[in-house]
Amino acid sequence: MNVVLASDHVGQPLKQHLVDFLKSKGYGVLDVGVNDPAVRADYPDSATRAVGALRDGSADRAILVCGSGVGISIAANKFDGIYASVCHDTYSAHQGVEHDQMNALCLGSRVIGPALAEELALSFLHAEPMTEPRYLVRFEKVQAIERGEQK
Repeated sequence: MNVVLASDHVGQPLKQHLVDFLKSKGYGVLDVGVNDPAVRADYPDSATRAVGALRDGSADRAILVCGSGVGISIAANKFDGIYASVCHDTYSAHQGVEHDQMNALCLGSRVIGPALAEELALSFLHAEPMTEPRYLVRFEKVQAIERGEQK
């Protein structure tokens, strides 16, 4: 599985830790920055780069990091086909994939540390979407919202 990672300047140290960790676990890792925590970088720009990798097939999933995880999640969710959520517990990290087809995990570097981030990343990456009808029907409703068909 190929994973794209991106962060703003605040999230860069945790993002870099995850880049190294996931490479050590054998994942294909695409790091789209940022690379210097001392240089201000805005989370919408980082989210946009990561989304590009998901959309062009360079990555299967994304891990996005900012201070809280909230801003980068909001930015990523503005793109059709991106299902991003902040998760700071392992249940949500795998359940978001299984039930809701989440394809971008968002983390807050001011909220969690490296050990928990590793657990969350693995929980997210090991999960697979469930194909039971109830989950597929709900996901189709989400996609209808994206298409402007659900009111």
